[in-house]
Amino acid sequence: MSRDPISTAVPFTIACTGIATFACMDVLMKGLAIEIGAYNALLWRTVIALLLATALFVWNRTRWPRVAIIRLHVWRGVVTSLMAFLFFWGLTYVPLAEAIGLSFIAPLIALYLAAVLLGEKIGETAILASVIGFVGAMVIIGGRWGGQYHENIGQGIAAILMSAVLYAYNLILQRQQALLARPVEIAFFQNATMLAVYLCLAPFLAVVPMLEHVPGLAGAAVLGMVSLLLLSWAYARAEARILIPVEYTAFVWAALFGWLVFDEAVTLATLGGTALIVVACLVAARQKPGPVDHIETTAV
Repeated sequence: MSRDPISTAVPFTIACTGIATFACMDVLMKGLAIEIGAYNALLWRTVIALLLATALFVWNRTRWPRVAIIRLHVWRGVVTSLMAFLFFWGLTYVPLAEAIGLSFIAPLIALYLAAVLLGEKIGETAILASVIGFVGAMVIIGGRWGGQYHENIGQGIAAILMSAVLYAYNLILQRQQALLARPVEIAFFQNATMLAVYLCLAPFLAVVPMLEHVPGLAGAAVLGMVSLLLLSWAYARAEARILIPVEYTAFVWAALFGWLVFDEAVTLATLGGTALIVVACLVAARQKPGPVDHIETTAV
């Protein structure tokens, strides 16, 4: 039995909102990473996020999951902790828009990982949408690639590219996870695992933040939590092949926030590339959705 088109539009819209919320967090985290370092920004943001996630977990009276599901939660938390550190460390050297543009290799990788790990079919429409989105990203990057950059930009680019590969795998884990657990449960275990990973280096790297940094850390924690809940909800209700092109809209927000916060000019190339990205997302949204099947976690 096929679903009504509205059932596809709702998770698609929720996923777009989740990406926009995540972009707001990126802006806060870039500033924090520059001021107190990527590790400390992530450590203290995760502390606050875990407090919020624990409160939601208890308030919702969420059942304790099976061991197999906990293993999936922990594994994704480990992947996410490494992915996040590489991205925000690279972001201290690479402009926000360029960093987001580089990360667009992730949805392309994830599109094919979804076929291998989730058994999802890759239709011509899905491939076309990803190609259009990728071309749009390349147009924007090509138009903005110039000017003065930090001397360590090469290392920053390498870190962001490695983060993008982990993000592609993370998208697939997110899909598996969303089919087996509720968003609040996912948020709790992800933040708990990330904090455990970061605490391993606390004796060597942790520094208590100044009071002036607390609002930014709290804001980043709340935005990250909201984004996680929205994306988990969306991925539980639509196939990855439909939602993955939504990732490209992150560049739209990066260009906007870069202009508003960092006074970065929006070029014609940025506008042209953004138009292609929007077209890609509209193409993906018009796909006929398939049923959302439950996925076994034996591969984890």
